[in-house]
Amino acid sequence: MQKLGADNMGEPVAAHLHHDLISLREDQTVSDALAQSRRADITDKIVYLYVLDKDERLVGVVPVRRLLASEPGATMKSIMVAPVVSVSASGSVLEACETLLDHRFLALPVVDDENRLLGVIDLSQFTDELLTTAQHQVDSAFQLIGVHVALGRRVSSWASFKDRFPWLLCNMASGTICALIAGQFDLLLSEVVILAMFITVVLALGESVSMQSMTITLQGLLGQQTSWRQMLAAARKELATSALLGLGCGSIIGLTALIWRGTVMEGVAIGASILLSIVSACLLGVAIPTLIHRLRIDPKVAAGPIVLASADIVTLLYYFNIAQRLLA
Repeated sequence: MQKLGADNMGEPVAAHLHHDLISLREDQTVSDALAQSRRADITDKIVYLYVLDKDERLVGVVPVRRLLASEPGATMKSIMVAPVVSVSASGSVLEACETLLDHRFLALPVVDDENRLLGVIDLSQFTDELLTTAQHQVDSAFQLIGVHVALGRRVSSWASFKDRFPWLLCNMASGTICALIAGQFDLLLSEVVILAMFITVVLALGESVSMQSMTITLQGLLGQQTSWRQMLAAARKELATSALLGLGCGSIIGLTALIWRGTVMEGVAIGASILLSIVSACLLGVAIPTLIHRLRIDPKVAAGPIVLASADIVTLLYYFNIAQRLLA
């Protein structure tokens, strides 16, 4: 069987499962299970036995060691481990690998939408490279904000500075641009004080949503070649999600401003700007990593600072321009 490597990370796990497994019924006894295992010529590769109900749905797992240590008359239902950690057939190879490592399992059952057992995927099918990639997802989390964790551990402070400082320049540039934007609306801020009070909330929402969207996009980009069709499909999906997020957040913050200050238009201005900024932040979180990926630049390192900077600038532009139109 061909080993699964980095090139397979985005592929569906259903294409790589195997059927070296033993399935049992809930009412079978340990002695029955042992007899069935002997007939199946159990190998070292089989470390878990899978328990099915009368409708063929996966309901439990019995490790071989537990089976051997149990009383002969005990039923599978009484000794099985439940609920079962499994992976959907539509899930990716990377998801299966991460689940195996996260739970420290040697094998993982693959099920369909009705929780019926289709096969098994195990650690021996993965290359060391892919296992290392999945195990270092925490490194990717730091790379989202422009930091190479491994680099910081192995090299001098100066080298670490050179790795991280260019991305801080991106943040400084966006901060300066945001300050210039706010300066253009200083009269509006002095007249409508509540706008200044909610700036941090509006910026935080835009940044949070952009990072969420970017993280989901990066997960989908792993090991895959992107096309404009994929990008548009992802953007359409995020557009619907972001509209719901924007409506929810904008309504809550807008009502808070209304109750606090008692002015309808101020609440509408703040709520509407949050709605539009969240929609834009979500779309930026899809578009920027995808474009960077197409340019063959590592999106995990480059995308984070750029997405955050862009989200901040777009959010303030919406915030002040909508407020000026509605409140001036």
